[in-house]
Order: sequence, then C-alpha cells, then structure tokens
Amino acid sequence: MASEKGPVKPAFEPWGRYPKYDATLLPLHWQSDYPSIIRDIHHGVLPVGLGRSYGDVCLLKDGTLLPTPAMSRLISFDPETGLLTAEAGISLAQILDFAVPRGFFLPVTPGTKYVTLGGAIANDIHGKNHHVAGTFGCHVTEFELVRSDGTVLLCSPTQNPDYYAMTIGGMGLTGLIRWATLRMKPIVTRKIDYEGIQFHGIDEFLALTEASKNIEYTVSWVDCASTGKNFCRGIFMQGDHSTKRGELKASPEPKLVFPFEAPGQMLNHWTVAAFNALYFNKQMVKRKVLEMDYEPFFYPLDIALHWNRMYGKNGLLQFQYVIPWDNAREGTVAILKEIAKSGLASFLAVLKAFGDVPSPGVMSFPRPGITLALDFPIKAGRTFYVFERLADMTREFGGRLYPAKDAAMTAQQFQTFYPEWQQLSRFRDPAITSSFWERVTGESSNL
Repeated sequence: MASEKGPVKPAFEPWGRYPKYDATLLPLHWQSDYPSIIRDIHHGVLPVGLGRSYGDVCLLKDGTLLPTPAMSRLISFDPETGLLTAEAGISLAQILDFAVPRGFFLPVTPGTKYVTLGGAIANDIHGKNHHVAGTFGCHVTEFELVRSDGTVLLCSPTQNPDYYAMTIGGMGLTGLIRWATLRMKPIVTRKIDYEGIQFHGIDEFLALTEASKNIEYTVSWVDCASTGKNFCRGIFMQGDHSTKRGELKASPEPKLVFPFEAPGQMLNHWTVAAFNALYFNKQMVKRKVLEMDYEPFFYPLDIALHWNRMYGKNGLLQFQYVIPWDNAREGTVAILKEIAKSGLASFLAVLKAFGDVPSPGVMSFPRPGITLALDFPIKAGRTFYVFERLADMTREFGGRLYPAKDAAMTAQQFQTFYPEWQQLSRFRDPAITSSFWERVTGESSNL
C-alpha cells in the first residue's frame, strides 16, 4: 500500500520552482491503490508524475498529491507491432532503456526524457517531429482510466472514445491512468543524421521550415536578445534517424548535477546576450553536417540534473505559444521585439513549426502554426508584467499558451485560448483538481 502522508517540502515542486505550495504526498505503488487510498480524504487530490511541468498544473495547494513513479512496471511488448504496454508511472527514460537495445524508439519525445508515460498523455506532449507525427497522444492506442468512485474505463478511439479524447491533454483531471499502450518506432542505430543551418530573420526560418517538411525532426534555437541586423537570428537543426546499422544500447546515467542555486543576478540581459552571441557563432560555418548520438540531439539539457537551479531560488516562468499560420509571421516578429525590449532575454529560446496532424485530444495545445518557447527568470516587478503582456499579444494574434508550461496566465486568457474547458469540466473526476485548474476556472474538488 501507499506510504504515510507527509508534507511536500521540498519533496515535490514544479520544474519552474514557482509557485511553491504545501500539500500532502501520498505515493501510489500499485494500480489497486486508487481510489481506496483517498477514501478518508475530504479535499482534492491530483495524480502527478515527475514534476517536469513548469507551473501549477502539477500542484494542488493544501490538497493531496498522488505521485505515480512507483507504478513503473512494464506489462508487455510485441516486437512485431512495436506495441509497448506499461504502467503510467514509468518514465520515458525507462522506456528508452528497455526499447533502444531492442531496436525501438519513442514515436514522439519532448526535450526531456524524465517525464512519465501518464504525464506525457495528460499533457499531450509534442516534439521535434510534430509536423510529421503529431502529438504523443496520436500514438497511444489505449489506456485504462480509473475514477474516484471505482469505475474502471478502457479507453481507445473506439471504446469510451469521449474519455479517451478528454484524457489526452486533459491535465490529469479525468481520473488516474493505470496503464497505457504506446506504438513505438523502429530504429537500427542510436545515431541521428544531423544538419545545423544558421539563419538570419524570420523569413529565412520560414524558408528552411518549408524546405525541411519531409525531414522527421526539426527545431530552431533563436537569439531573442539581439536587435538590428541580428534580430531573430538562430540555428535551424534538423535530423533523421540514421539508416546505417549501428550500436543499440541503453544510455548511461547522467553524471553531472548543477551544484547550487545560482544568484538571481547571474541571468541578465548582458550575460544572456553574450551567451547567445557565443552560441550562434560557435557554428563557424553556415551549414554543419554530422552524425550524432540521439541523446544530445533530443535531450541536450538532460546532461545536467537540476539545471533549473541556474535560475536561482525564485525560479522561472516558461512562456510557450502557438500562433496559427495566418498571423504566425507577424505575431512572432512582434513578440520577439517585445521580448528584446523587455530586457528579460532567454538563452533557452526554441522556435519551430507545428504541422497539421490532428491530435485525438480535445484540449491538446498544438495547432498548425509557429510555436515559440522560452524561459524567463522570475524578477520581482518585471517578469509577471512582461508575461501578461506577451500572453495578451498571443491572444490578439489568435494563438494560445501551453498549460503544461504555465504558471501565470489569467482565467480570461485561458478560457479564451481553450473554450473546450467547459467540456473538460464535465468529464473531470469530482475528486481531482489542481491549482492550475482552480486558478483558471474557479472550480475545485467536489469531495
């Protein structure tokens, strides 16, 4: 059975390290733990994974969190079909450790492998191949959902399709995912055929995006601190799994750990601008072609554990939008200019295009257009003001923000971005809520 209750200080916090809320921690170890474990709880609960969501979508102030990583058992794998079934608390890292030596890879992966299978479904994560593969939910064939009243639902496109559609991207609010089946992708090597291309300006980025639409993985780093002739310069990174057979083995555990909380003044406009200039110019040629291991291609930041400490004790906000193609160019230029003007430059700015592969999830974030994601260190009196302005600009250009990355969007903004929230409300498990959900809807647990 699950362990005794204990306060979440500092055992569980979002990746952005803001906000910080007290809660009760009640880990789940077995699929049968829920819902019996919450029988005597008279406030809200929330299943959570590894805490890699940036804001309060994985928090519940003064409530009970139900961490799932102990539910990490592999149930079955069919090498003929690539179908892998595992408990929802298994991490993508654990799946890769099993699958890569057997010649399989994740069909979609975000920029970190330290997220759970259940969390990947609940936030309908996306990756560098959205334009050809869609979201993570596109590759989930079925899962089992248990509600707080004990009802167990097998969910797929044909069985309980409404719960299937509301749970994918439903932020963990529809019930506990016990296990899920994922269709893996065959590979013959760990290697990626990589090409990095320097670009100057949004039009060069768009031209490269169009030229690479048949390449599986594309993403760009963009310098959001520079102005003038260097405005919107960046490196367009593209790659495919190599077709040359090579070594297939699990990755070693990371050995580097960011050792301390950096002082708040370390990340400022000048240090970020200097870093961005160095990063852009370290590629000394216009185009760079090489064969590289998948780890640095997909997970460059996973090389150092706890890298979020570099933002200091106040933490960070991540801002990620998608703006539809009709306004994508104009909106991206306007927002990048606003960011440069604010002085809150980020050295982790990622720009890419989303494709038109539809997600099965009603509340899924991606839509065809341009997405920009970047981290802002939290600075009193500045960061939240800039964030609200950027969120309003996103709304004006017909875009929306990503709840999994959010700690600051207003209720009005969220409800404009996601008019489907009322539909999700009807499918929400009455025992389950989150600080994010309460903040942007005003609803709470019905326990």
